[in-house]
Amino acid sequence: MPDLVEFGRTLSVWFLPVIVAITFHEAAHGWMAEKLGDDTARRLGRVTFNPIAHVDPFGTLVLPGLLLVFGAPFIFGWAKPVPVAFHRLRHPKRDMIWVALAGPGINMLLAVAAALLMHLTSGLPPPYAAWVGENLANAVIVNVVLAAFNMLPIPPLDGGRVLTGILPLPLATRFARIERYGLLLLILVLFVLPMAAREFGYAFNPLAWVLLPVVGTLYDIVLAVSGWNIG
Repeated sequence: MPDLVEFGRTLSVWFLPVIVAITFHEAAHGWMAEKLGDDTARRLGRVTFNPIAHVDPFGTLVLPGLLLVFGAPFIFGWAKPVPVAFHRLRHPKRDMIWVALAGPGINMLLAVAAALLMHLTSGLPPPYAAWVGENLANAVIVNVVLAAFNMLPIPPLDGGRVLTGILPLPLATRFARIERYGLLLLILVLFVLPMAAREFGYAFNPLAWVLLPVVGTLYDIVLAVSGWNIG
């Protein structure tokens, strides 16, 4: 029972940060696409902060839960991709970059907002101050990780979309074809390779090697911008 109680408390300080981070990320894509000429997401009800419209059962609920249970170094997930008809954007190749950047961009803004709000928790009664403070601290971490993870240059992640928009058209066309294998590639790098390496006694986690330094740098920047002394 104590383990269940502790798990319930842990879940209570991670659930809201994860749901808010993922929901705002997807809504931001739809909002930016609409501003640039494509209202597909709006017509399908995806420009909304209602998490039910964005929840992917595995990426939003199961995966973060598994990472929490197994004590992963960071927690992240994803939602159902917001539909964007890129050909309807006013400048498709250029505008896809802005649509892609909107997701990580809103996550960085949320991280700064959460860090700023942490200054106010000292005014709350002690039991509430600790719980709210943990939620906000976790919101900073989740949003920074989500921003960094999504900027990996692998389609269909946002970084892959940005790279597609930057590359010359012939290269962009070839690179975009990777998208059909993108999810399999992510699963391979996230789970299969590290698990296989552990079976042979090796520590092999290339995703963590790439992400952790970036996450650490972004985290320090968020704290500095929001007035926390990290020196």
